[in-house]
Amino acid sequence: MIKTSPYSPIHVIGGGLAGSEAAWQIANAGVPVVLHEMRGVRGTDAHKTDGLAELVCSNSFRSDDATSNAVGVIHAEMRMAGSLIMACADKHQVPAGGALAVDRDGFSEAVTKAIHNHPSITVVREEVEGLPPKEWDLAIVATGPLTAPSLASAIQAETGADALAFFDAIAPIVYRDSIDMDICWYQSRYDKVGPGGTGKDYINCPLDQEQYNAFVDALIAGDTVGFKEWEGTPYFDGCLPIEVMAERGRETLRHGPMKPMGLTNAHNPTVKAYAVVQLRQDNALGSLYNMVGFQTKLKYGAQADIFRMIPGLGNAEFARLGGLHRNTYINSPTLLDSSLTLKSRPGLRFAGQITGCEGYVESASIGLLAGRFAAAERKGETASLPPATTALGSLLGHITGGHLVTDEEPGKRSFQPMNINFGLFPELEPGSIVKPEGVKRFRGKDKTIMKRQLIAKRALSDCAEWLGQPLPLPETAA
Repeated sequence: MIKTSPYSPIHVIGGGLAGSEAAWQIANAGVPVVLHEMRGVRGTDAHKTDGLAELVCSNSFRSDDATSNAVGVIHAEMRMAGSLIMACADKHQVPAGGALAVDRDGFSEAVTKAIHNHPSITVVREEVEGLPPKEWDLAIVATGPLTAPSLASAIQAETGADALAFFDAIAPIVYRDSIDMDICWYQSRYDKVGPGGTGKDYINCPLDQEQYNAFVDALIAGDTVGFKEWEGTPYFDGCLPIEVMAERGRETLRHGPMKPMGLTNAHNPTVKAYAVVQLRQDNALGSLYNMVGFQTKLKYGAQADIFRMIPGLGNAEFARLGGLHRNTYINSPTLLDSSLTLKSRPGLRFAGQITGCEGYVESASIGLLAGRFAAAERKGETASLPPATTALGSLLGHITGGHLVTDEEPGKRSFQPMNINFGLFPELEPGSIVKPEGVKRFRGKDKTIMKRQLIAKRALSDCAEWLGQPLPLPETAA
């Protein structure tokens, strides 16, 4: 039930991470919200429940290090901005080394409960088949990677541009008690301790060179889902299926998700593994582990056979095998203004993965911004954009101003989904990087680390100033 308000409600379409965060930000700004979610009336190919903010792929929000990791920085900025997604993630974290991973069911239940209990938010279970009607003068489309075909068609008709689509792949989940711990061992890479972790938060499966080569051969020869329906659809490079990576070169996996660096076999410390498969805790009970980086489009029968070739997984039982799901996003730099408003239709904003960001926290962060911008507009205020030096501002800049079509390459679209990374942040002022006193050799890696630390420190300081808040203590930000 929406409480009495002097403002008309803002409509949010989509109850994923971005839509839930947008609704929360709007409601906490004193403006009522109607959140429209079709699950409960119509399901999707990837979701299993009708809970809000259901995590479809990994249960990891990735690094929580706000001192030198761009993802950790955006975590910290979102916490400062009162993010519902981050608050629920923190309450339902599970051990994951230096990463923030969550119990996916507990997380979704917490978001759902918070949204339903907010007096200024009404949740309506229905499919919105087209663009919001004009009487919804302010609305946000946050339908994510699984936008219903009817709405996708309406977006295409409104923008005059093709909706781009690709397929994300989902990694399998293994029952912990089916993993052979006489072969595998617990260890985080480089023994790194993260939030709620011990430095032994991953299960590691070692492969020697012969085993690795046989595994790569099996992946390449494996039976995969056909491409006829979506031929020519590109994958996002940050979420390639494991077999596609194998096809790109025999050593690709050893320098990607199967890299052995920073790990020592507890059963045989003197022998270095040629490659390592890591599994990360997927639920609070510790009964489920997901195969890190093993998103796949292999058919189910092939998955079980091939993944049981991995030492320690010979008798693995799978709680969920991998799969594919559709992802649709718009050419945001040409279609949206700096406040995420569709240029052809004032009052209509887009948020989340449909705007061309990639990742849970990135999606939620754009929902956070869209919600704040829409609430400001409803209240007759000018939207306050985050500084470009912040993680929020740099990601917004990528979405609304990056990779435009050039005159030299007419018709070419270079805009692609992007995770937050330090490459999106503005450069530091000249002279910012200074060799520490007493250090003789200061080059390469050391300079890179200092650069990232300085960018992170600047981002948090500028974000705190933007929000009118004190800068969090380092241990709080991390």
